[in-house]
Amino acid sequence: GAILINTSRGGIVDERALIHHIQTGHLGGAALDVFEHEPLDELKGARFDGIDALILTPHIAGVTHESNRRVSQVTAENVLRALGYE
Repeated sequence: GAILINTSRGGIVDERALIHHIQTGHLGGAALDVFEHEPLDELKGARFDGIDALILTPHIAGVTHESNRRVSQVTAENVLRALGYE
């Protein structure tokens, strides 16, 4: 079956419906990097317990070497500009 991957915004996916459709076999699985309620604490995350066809990551889909390098570059440029070293 189909697999849902959500790396956009947590509120986009109805998590209860997602769980239902995985458990009933209408959806093959899912990978979520964002959640309806963040941070995903133990209580809110309990709804995902025991669902084998589900991968959860802690909102890190955008963390890459390239994005880290770009953030560092922009930060350094902003600091230099603030100090008058354009």
